Amino acid sequence: MRYFVQFSYQGRSYHGWQRQPNAISVQEVLENAFSLILRETVSLTGAGRTDAGVHAREMYAHFDTDANFKGPELVHRLNAYLPEDIAIVSIFKVPAEAHARFDATERTYEYWIVQNKNPFLVEGAYYVKYPLNIEQMNKAAAILVAHKDFECFSKSNTDVKTYLCDVRKAQWTKEGDKLVFTITADRFLRNMVRAIVGTLLDVGLGKSSPTDMEYVLASKDRGQAGVSVPAKGLYLTAIKYPKNIIDHNG
Repeated sequence: MRYFVQFSYQGRSYHGWQRQPNAISVQEVLENAFSLILRETVSLTGAGRTDAGVHAREMYAHFDTDANFKGPELVHRLNAYLPEDIAIVSIFKVPAEAHARFDATERTYEYWIVQNKNPFLVEGAYYVKYPLNIEQMNKAAAILVAHKDFECFSKSNTDVKTYLCDVRKAQWTKEGDKLVFTITADRFLRNMVRAIVGTLLDVGLGKSSPTDMEYVLASKDRGQAGVSVPAKGLYLTAIKYPKNIIDHNG
């Protein structure tokens, strides 16, 4: 039987989602917990990768097992065992061919920035003390939606078949003390969101203009884009699937 697990994590202590030979990952911690409690080797296939230090408010993975269990009871047992920075939300049966990564139709990330020193967000947001022009940043962000090729924002030497992404939303909003950049697409390249935010901050700081975004995109050159902002401000916040897999997924 195939199951989906929905979970969240604070990424500070982990070297990303994917197992690493010499560093602790979220995948390793979860697989060890599932394997111990179900008393069999469990392999999790995640909806995607998050880099070291990146957080996930909503993440999914699938696994196969013939073990008998009740979803809520297994959730409770896993949460009692897992460290405090990883939480299981739900576990539910899905069609046998359902795939956490390939069936995802949309993903949303947020990037948090604070402009006033905030000790409660020191590990969860990027502090930028200089004034930012949000209107100009949003003009530049709107340009992203009209483009498909995002090679200029991809981490160098990444083995991908295509740099094409369907960006459906890219917008800055003010939420209390935070500036929040929300971006939604069918897929993302490695380091893409952090490179986009760095490029938009250059616009907000007056180092470049919104129209410069067109030049950066056309260049297909990572060196023309801005620096990658720190991982600690990045959150995977939502993943959508077809209704036949997750009927409550909005």
